[in-house]
Amino acid sequence: MISRTLQANTLYIECIVLFMNQKDLDQFQHLVQLLLKKEQDEPVAYPIPSQDLFDLIDLKLTDEGLSDEELYKRLEILIQKTPKTASKLFFNQLFAGRKSKAVLGDLIAVVLNTSMYTYKVAGPMVGVEKSLIQSVCDLIGFPKNAEGTITSGGSMSNFMAMVMAKDAYDAQIKHNGIQQKLIIYTSKECHYSIEKNAALAGIGRKQVRFIKTNAEGEMDLQDLTFQIKEDERNGFAPFFLNLTAGTTVLGAFDPIDAATEICRKHKLWMHVDGAYCGGIIFSQKYKRFLKGIEKADSFVLNGHKMLGTPMTCSILVTRDKKNLNDSFASEADYLFQSDDDSFNLGKTSFQCGRRNDALKLWTLWKSIGTKGMESLVNHQFDLANYARTYIKSNADYQLFSFENSISVCFNYKGIDAKLLCEQLYRKGKILVSHGSSSGNSFVRLVTINSDNTFDDIQHFFETLEDFVKNNKTLLGLKSEQSKKQLTS
Repeated sequence: MISRTLQANTLYIECIVLFMNQKDLDQFQHLVQLLLKKEQDEPVAYPIPSQDLFDLIDLKLTDEGLSDEELYKRLEILIQKTPKTASKLFFNQLFAGRKSKAVLGDLIAVVLNTSMYTYKVAGPMVGVEKSLIQSVCDLIGFPKNAEGTITSGGSMSNFMAMVMAKDAYDAQIKHNGIQQKLIIYTSKECHYSIEKNAALAGIGRKQVRFIKTNAEGEMDLQDLTFQIKEDERNGFAPFFLNLTAGTTVLGAFDPIDAATEICRKHKLWMHVDGAYCGGIIFSQKYKRFLKGIEKADSFVLNGHKMLGTPMTCSILVTRDKKNLNDSFASEADYLFQSDDDSFNLGKTSFQCGRRNDALKLWTLWKSIGTKGMESLVNHQFDLANYARTYIKSNADYQLFSFENSISVCFNYKGIDAKLLCEQLYRKGKILVSHGSSSGNSFVRLVTINSDNTFDDIQHFFETLEDFVKNNKTLLGLKSEQSKKQLTS
């Protein structure tokens, strides 16, 4: 009797658990449908002022939990008020869109909840990551001894490259610490992580040399050579050059091939930060902007940028796998208990436990092939070319960026770019950012969403123009001169 009762209670509990899981799954599907509808009906959510956030939405954690219905209501509110990064009017960051097959891979990774540090735990998912990294190495022409890892983002990838370069320069640094002034070189248009990473690595922000750029935002190699010689003359130790493949504002590409001889002469580690535009390795048409990439010591690209995977997916590769092992391998008997070390990925990563961020890019790449990846990259340049053509054909616009970039920088009717972008955001019209270069401030339209069409770019400009037309006072256009300007 007791045994039957216990069996009945166990079966009841199992049914409740199964029901609750199915209920959550059903609710998840409902929430996704809600999000997709909202993206169509309200592409840009009206923002909640940060100072009012905790007053307007119940985010406080309490002693007692909520009922399912109350929790689902909170989630609905959160979804509706969160910026919609996959909508047709999101141009604000260096990521956008939603690739279905990549989302599928990411959802599977969540359900499996695999950690990628050992083969014993991750199994064939290690093969997924290794295949992905090997394919990237092949695309850029790295030798067979190349290796890589998946990191949490471009900043972490750049940090790991800097650490490898430091240890390659002096193998005793990881034991004894830095004993001299190590010098880093990067363009003044580089990603902010370079300076931050210099501080984190113990090198120091003051040891970062920001090299001049030309009118198109590319590193000036004459200034680089001058700075290196000055540091050598002062007894410092140049060791690391960061070249950018797609600067964050203008989308410029530093001259990799031309910088190679400088690095060899002065024994610098040459790192290429392609977090933004490294995806052009897939394009026969545009990979010429990475000429010489096969000579780099390390390279990074972010799958969640040009390649459209969910956040985050950053791939760091190095010419010689020895560099990853020398800088990041540590023994741990409680963890690495079986299998070949080359399949225990925790030996060559910064993190120990980490989620399976390789699967979403592998799923996308596997589904559309290398040619499909090339098409989505090329389409982003086609969208940018369409936008530049529109700007050039309209006297009310001023173009500040250049060809061969998916960053399209412009001003409209001389309106302050920061003010225009802020008001477009506040009024729920467009999410687009502003930037500055060479003393000019401008709107920065990033055509990184390969799901967009030419009609979507056209709609962007029409929405912007209509907003300006109907909000003259809000944008400070009060004078007769401004009115004439708007109606010219």
